[in-house]
Amino acid sequence: MCILLFVAIFGNFLAPESYKKTDYKQIRDNPSLKRPLGSDHLGRDALSRIIIGSRTTLFIAFTAVAIAKVIGVSWGILTGYAGGKFDLFSQRLLDILMAIPSVIFALLLLAAMGAGVFGVIVAITIGGIAGTTRIVRSVVLAVKEMEFVTAATALGASPMRIMVRHVAPQTIAPVLVIISASLGGAIFAESALSFLGLGIPPPNPSWGAMLGGTLAEAFKPPWWMVVYPGMAITLSILAFNLFGDGLRDTLDPRLRGRLE
Repeated sequence: MCILLFVAIFGNFLAPESYKKTDYKQIRDNPSLKRPLGSDHLGRDALSRIIIGSRTTLFIAFTAVAIAKVIGVSWGILTGYAGGKFDLFSQRLLDILMAIPSVIFALLLLAAMGAGVFGVIVAITIGGIAGTTRIVRSVVLAVKEMEFVTAATALGASPMRIMVRHVAPQTIAPVLVIISASLGGAIFAESALSFLGLGIPPPNPSWGAMLGGTLAEAFKPPWWMVVYPGMAITLSILAFNLFGDGLRDTLDPRLRGRLE
């Protein structure tokens, strides 16, 4: 994961060529010493496009996850602490959001908004709010019954102060795990949308767009045009998912003694 972040940040210095440079003498060339990952259907260096594409993919994933978690955490704390009719209405709205398949919902949004970075971020953000809200709400329902919240209420603290100062800090550990796990899902969602042609418009590189453009050109494309972008997607999702699992094991007090 650290290597992936390093490549995304310093991609302009690490890429051997410009991701836009075409060489029609090297169309679909095999991997070689000059181009270790070969060339695509327009003669562009696949390694350079994968390196620069990591920046696009991670930027969309981090931005969408950050916005979704801010909204989801705030909504979860509010609905869990307030309860009553507001909580009931919120849960039914979340049921509707979770009942719609995320990919289909994202496709509908992008069909209305148009392809592009902004549309992809909005689609992934909306799809990631419901799950976060449900998890945070469950934590808040347990926390608000604890003695320190009762003491703060007895001392005359306002509901807003209790939610911000006493309830919200108790949700940090599960939210960190949710964020790390959601990054892998956001990378997959962005790749899927770009693969379907509703993600990042060309010539900007994206791992999903590299796969989609390759398969659109030929029924059986050269192996390196499919394997390397697919490996980048797989390893990135695996890295963030394993990081999330390790973070959960570290922050969960029930597993802490077992790990020690």
